[in-house]
This record gives sequence, C-alpha cells and structure tokens, in this order.
Amino acid sequence: MDSQTPQTRDVRALVRQMTLEEKASLLSGRDFWTTKPIERLGIPSVMMTDGPHGLRKQRADADNLGLFDSVPATCFPTAAALASSWDRGLIREVGEALGEECQAEDVAILLGPGANIKRSPLCGRNFEYFSEDPYLSSEMAAHHILGVQSKGVGTSLKHYAVNNQEHRRMSVDAVVDERTLREIYLASFEGAVRQAQPWTVMCSYNKVNGTYASEHPELLTRILKEEWGHEGFVVSDWGAVNDRAAGVAAGLELEMPGNGGINDRKVVEAVRNGSLPEDVLDRAVERLLTIILRAVDSRKPGASYDADAHHRLARRAAGESMVLLRNEDGTLPLAKSGRIAVIGELTVKPRYQGGGSSHVKPTRLDNPLDEIRRSAGPAAEVVYAQGYELANDAADDRLVEEALQAAAAADVAVIFAGLPESWESEGFDRTHLRMPGNQQSLIEAVAGVQERVVVVLCNGAPVEMPWLGNAKAVLEAYLGGQAMGGAVADVLFGDVNPSGKLAETFPHKLSDNPSHLFFPGEGDRVEYREGLFVGYRYYDAKEIEPLFPFGHGLSYTTFAYEKIEIDRARMSDGETAEVRVTIANTGGRAGKEIVQLYVRDRESSVIRPVKELKGFAKVELQPGERKTVTFRLGKRAFAYYEPAIRDWRVESGEFDILVGASSRDIRLQGSIYVESTVTLPWVIHRNTLIGDLLADERTAPYVRRMLEKNAPFGSAPTEELKVMLEAFLKYMPLRNIASFNRESATDLDALLEELNRLVSST
Repeated sequence: MDSQTPQTRDVRALVRQMTLEEKASLLSGRDFWTTKPIERLGIPSVMMTDGPHGLRKQRADADNLGLFDSVPATCFPTAAALASSWDRGLIREVGEALGEECQAEDVAILLGPGANIKRSPLCGRNFEYFSEDPYLSSEMAAHHILGVQSKGVGTSLKHYAVNNQEHRRMSVDAVVDERTLREIYLASFEGAVRQAQPWTVMCSYNKVNGTYASEHPELLTRILKEEWGHEGFVVSDWGAVNDRAAGVAAGLELEMPGNGGINDRKVVEAVRNGSLPEDVLDRAVERLLTIILRAVDSRKPGASYDADAHHRLARRAAGESMVLLRNEDGTLPLAKSGRIAVIGELTVKPRYQGGGSSHVKPTRLDNPLDEIRRSAGPAAEVVYAQGYELANDAADDRLVEEALQAAAAADVAVIFAGLPESWESEGFDRTHLRMPGNQQSLIEAVAGVQERVVVVLCNGAPVEMPWLGNAKAVLEAYLGGQAMGGAVADVLFGDVNPSGKLAETFPHKLSDNPSHLFFPGEGDRVEYREGLFVGYRYYDAKEIEPLFPFGHGLSYTTFAYEKIEIDRARMSDGETAEVRVTIANTGGRAGKEIVQLYVRDRESSVIRPVKELKGFAKVELQPGERKTVTFRLGKRAFAYYEPAIRDWRVESGEFDILVGASSRDIRLQGSIYVESTVTLPWVIHRNTLIGDLLADERTAPYVRRMLEKNAPFGSAPTEELKVMLEAFLKYMPLRNIASFNRESATDLDALLEELNRLVSST
C-alpha cells in the first residue's frame, strides 16, 4: 500500500489508479448516511447527517432514518425564525456552533441550510426555509454556511431548485419562466454559492421545466458549476435519482442513500457503451474526492463542545428572532409584579421545532411556564390554565372555564397558541391558514373577561388572525428551538427588547396570496403563473394591504430615520454607489433596528416589481444615540435578468432608493441615474414597429427625419389630430410605410439595411 496519507495524495492520481467499477461505486452511498471507502487506495468513508438547525445523527442501533433516536444536540431556532433576526453575524455564530457539534460527533457534512423561496405559506416545510425574498434568503444562507464551514465541516445547500411544496414532491414538474427562475428561485441559491462556497449542493426531488433536478445539466453544470463557480459536489436528496447515468452526465456526483450496486452497474454500462464519456465520470469522482479529503484534513479528533454555552446561544438567537407584531397601549413589556395568567397547553408542551428530517433531540428543553415564573420573580404571581388540548381541535368546556376564571382574576392574560406538529411538517402541505378552532375560540373568550390579552404564537409559517382585534399584543415566536421558553420570557418582561422583523408576508386570508390559484398545481404539474410577483412584490403591485407586511416588527423603543445621502447622482452599471442612512434611537430603551433598503425602477420596458430589497443592516442603538449605516449598490441592485443575452442587464434610467422600517413603512427616499453599458441584440425587420425605433436613441433621429420628409398623413391641422396620428404611427410596422407614403418596396429594403447598420455599429 502507498505510504502517502489520503490528505497528501493528488486527486487525479488517485482517480487514475481506480478501476471503472471503483469510480462508479464511489458515486453512491455505502448506506444511509456515509460514503463508500476504497480501502486499497486509502480513501475513507465520511458521514453526513441532517440539519440545518441542529445535528440529527442517528445512533448506531437506531431506526434506518434515525427519526426516533438521534444523539442529543442543540436545537437552534428553525430558519423561519433565524431569518427574522436579519442578523448575519448571529446566524454565523449559530453556524459555528453547529460546526463544533458536528466535529464532536465526527460528522463531515451537515445537510443544510434550506434556501428555497416561500412561494406559498402553505408549504409544509416553510419552517426550514428563510424567506420569500431571494436577497434576504441568500444572505442568511451564506452566513450559515460560512459559520459551519469555518469549523472544518461541510454544508449542503438545499433543495436545488424550485422545490416549493411537499405535495407530490418526488414527481411534480415545476414550470417557471426564465426571468422568474433566475430573479427569484435561483437567486436565493446564487448569492450563497458565490459568497460562501458550500462544500455540497443538494438537488431536489422535483422536475424543473420537464427535467428532473437530479439530471438537469442546465441547473447542475452550466449554471451552478460554470456560471456561479461552485467548486464542491452535488448530492441527491435522499431517493431523488431517476436515471443515474443521466445524472452523472448532468453534474450529479453523489447519489444518496446507497443503491445496493444497481445504479453503480448502470453507470459502468453507460461508460462501456459510450453513452457516458469516461472523462465525465472522472471529473465527478475528482470533485467528490476533493471534498472527502478536505473533510479528512479538517477532522479534529477528540473535539467537544460546551452544551451550556450553546444553549445560551440558542436562547439569544431565539430572542433576537422573535417578532413583536402588535403592541397596543404599551401592553408589553409586562411588569414583574401583580397576577399573570398563562394559558394554553403549548406553554407546557412547547412546539419548538418542525417535523420531519430536521427533527432534533435537544440537549435540554426550556419549559415556557417555568421560565416565565423564573423571570417574573417573587413579586409576581403566575397562574396556569391549560385552556385547550393540542391533540383535539374541539373546545373543552371545562378547560375553557378554568382559563376564563384565571384570566378574569389576573392583571394580564398571556395565551400560547399556534400550530400542532400534525398540522405542518415535511411530507405534506397545509390546505388552509387557520389555527385550531379551540385555540381561536379560547382567545376570543378570554378577551371577553380580560382586556389585556397577549398572544404568543408558536408556528412555522403564517396563520390567519380573525381574533387579532381581541389581542392587545401579539408576539411571533415561530419555532424557536430548545431555549424558546426562556427567550419568550426575556421578551415578555423586557429583559430583551424585541428586534425581529418578518422575513415573509402575513396575508389576511389565503386567497390574498399570489400563488393561491396555482398551488399546488394539477396532477404532476405546477405552473408558477404569478411569475416574479412572489410575496411583497405581489402585495405591492396589487395594492393589497397584508395582515403584516414583509419586514414588519415592533420594538419597545422608537427610531427616527433622519437622513439619506447618495454619493453620486449618476453611475454606470459597472460602478458602485454608496448610500448612507442616519438613524437615531428616540425612545427610552436600548434597542436594535433593521434598516431596509429597497430599489425601484421608475420606468422600465420590461415587467418589474414595484420595489425590491437590495440591502439591510441591523443596528444597535442606546437611547439618544444615532449611527450612520452604509450600503453599497452595484449592478445587481438595479438589474433584471435578460433571457436574450442570458445575463443580468440594467436599463438606463432613474432609480429610486427607498429606505424604511418595513416594505410598507418607507421613511427616506433618494434617487440615482444608472447608465447601461449593455446593448441588447436587435435585428430590425419589416414588422418592427415605428414606435420602437423612435424609442431607441440609435435609430430615433434617422426615423424622425424620414417621417418629417415623407409625412404619411401630411401636416396635422390640429394639435389633437397630431397626437392621434403620432399614436397611430407608434404601433405601425415598417412594412406599412409603403402604403402611406412615397417609399417603395425597394426603398424599404434599403431602409432596413440602414437601420440594422445603425444598431449593429454601437
């Protein structure tokens, strides 16, 4: 055996020593969680496990999936919660902690984060995804990846791509136009890949425009590897492979779990019959081996982690992520005195994580009731009433009566409500946005005997709130991880000033959602007919008032947006503009504000959203303190994806820079003119419209002179008729010139030649 260690060997040299069968075998798992070794070459096996918000490593004697018995690990807030922190640094800290726990368990790759866009609030896996906005999602994913990988542990950015529902997820064909694909669904992954280089990217189960993601050369090779420069390998979602040889050819390096040798033999056969070139197989093996050896190099034998410190981080992360949706009459924070009624079975049986493959066995679990009592201290009396049964949607008169008595005798009632795990999980989508009926009726009943009602929501995605008028305050806790109970207590009593903001829109009702008419599709086909108008982009364009808008979140203090400065009035699309925003804390408490920057194209020849998020910063301010936040905007902040050139393009013109506290709370506005350096290819023909020629600076002067010389209608006698004739000409094709003036067919040919010369010479 070669005396060299696997870490020091040349990858290509290793591949040259392999047999065809060994190469093919390396591209599938040994079992459910590990890769195959090749002992004669010193190539080891490495382990990967589920994430993304906690380690789910199955015990050696556990069930195959490890769903019911995994090793204890810190359960951090899910992605839906963490994204609401809008805090890049915090998410990186969580990633670092996850990396430490992976090292302690000898795990090489943590499967996550999930960067799929929240197309519909009904998706059963939305708790595992960050946002409806691709820029926010990609920033959160990138910093999660950077954190985990800083500890020598790989990540697997998932589920690539257009995987936005659980319904028929292994067979459905997601049909989406190219601009929407690029600007919304792929952009969420693109930023994470370019910034953070995840060791692996996980392909999704579904088809994308007719081709399975697991064998999609456009997605896996041309875009991911060649355009974005991904250096790692692509792994299948577990069981996502359809045609293994086609997958290898398309850029799918690793099939998981193992296939018992069946697909390995198909790869060998494809190479031997010439349908799969062996050099393509070699490149796949090289990519895979590079990461396997990197994982071996990065192992830290004997690694451990501080479980208590990670629990404290989980509590801080949960507190930073909670969103104060409503706070009338200064109901929150609560005083640490008087009598507090805490109501709801979720108080003692907290829902702190989602169901399915990301289900973590926590190292410990905070009980919200115990934490509220601890935080309230001896001067407050905390009484508990169950109020409802989580396992039953029907109201229990006895439990309701107990709750009403407790609430009536208290100074304030805090009701824990939300969605049971059986209502939202991996594997199925919701069919409505309602909460269980017994919880909704309980809130309404308690409000009848207690004016000061606070609702704490434990859910992975938006819910309808017909009871909202009965609650003075609403705190969205999402699925806040194992320390959620303590974090809720911190926020309720003001030990932590809430600073989270929604990373998704909460609609009044399901039919307000842009995908409502098209979700989850018919049979094995779902059409993304809403196009670019996902989330707030739709609500803005349709002028629909949401229940709570994207970016919304209240604080126990107040902030003033004082000034916006843009360092230039004009820029080319190859330059960068600097935007400075000054913000002040005008309240009496220290707090954090999430400053959001949106860009609006004032006039566009293509369909564009009203505005799009292009920058954000979380700023901590003491009372009376002010700070200036700086944003840098480059080409992508102003660009749309142009299919004609298969690239991003800025259309010359004026852009508004909008800065505010939410997508519907814009406080400051400026503008900048951006000049495009990219000219679209244009072939002018006999059916080109005169109006299009007049709108282009290259052809307008020539066409204007031609029209003045050969006015088809003569001189317009009145201004009104002149306007009408100009409108008539705007939509007239060039071929009609011969019909209305002295130009002949021969002259038209000469005209086309000259016009095409003008557009091709610039």
